Amino acid sequence: MLRHSIGLLGVGADQHGSFMRGPAEAPALIKEEMRSKSLNAYSELGTNDEHAYRDWGNIEEGSFASTEEMHAAIKDAVTSIMSAGLTPITLGGDHHITNPIVRAVAAHLGRPVSIVQFDAHNDLYENYEGDAHSHASPFARIFEAGPSVCCKLVQVGIRTATDHNRQQAARYGVTMLEMKDLPLDGKVIAGMLDALLPRDAPVYISFDLDALDPAHAPGVSHHEPGGMTTRAALDAIHHIRRPIIGADVVEYNPRRDVHGMTAMVAVKLVREITATIAASQRDKGL
Repeated sequence: MLRHSIGLLGVGADQHGSFMRGPAEAPALIKEEMRSKSLNAYSELGTNDEHAYRDWGNIEEGSFASTEEMHAAIKDAVTSIMSAGLTPITLGGDHHITNPIVRAVAAHLGRPVSIVQFDAHNDLYENYEGDAHSHASPFARIFEAGPSVCCKLVQVGIRTATDHNRQQAARYGVTMLEMKDLPLDGKVIAGMLDALLPRDAPVYISFDLDALDPAHAPGVSHHEPGGMTTRAALDAIHHIRRPIIGADVVEYNPRRDVHGMTAMVAVKLVREITATIAASQRDKGL
């Protein structure tokens, strides 16, 4: 049994989305589904997460006068979770929230992290449509913070790389595993990650739900056909061979969902990431 190992934080934010509103409503709905009687508490790895989560509440963007104030609150919450000896998993909200989360994680650790980003999009724009905080730009902001925050970014499932994003990837040494080149077997993808990730840096997982094919996750703002299956994504996560120091699951848009299907996918991802965190930290003696 995993007892109080995860600090579960919600961030209801979507004002920096470029197409649709809706992800700000996601954290409360995902947490509600986590309590659904249709589920039991066991992961595929055999762990019981009934008591794994300590709910750290939800940060709502409407409570702040500026994005900078909200980012400060996110950093404070993540730092508090880690100071309590828990691993942060954050529910978005749009993808721009990964920037303050990763900065807080690295600052608390006192060393950089490597990031595995599951996504249809690079999210490396210098800015997007004049918005430096756009959900299309968080990883550019992370790299701007310098090598003390992120030492490696590997992007899995990319299928919309623009010329600008390719230039940004080259600039920052980002490795893109584009969907057109990926094997369908998630275990093989995990092996590719193992060869690419630094040996001495913990891993932060950032999972944008549009990494999955819309058939598996219709409740996202940007439908991009040709994505990963849920099975391949879970197998890839299960076989990450590094200590995992935190994660986020972002870009669920309940306004586009069908019968709550994508909310349940988000719950499944949280559960299996939680189980993998426990396994990775146990194996590494953390």
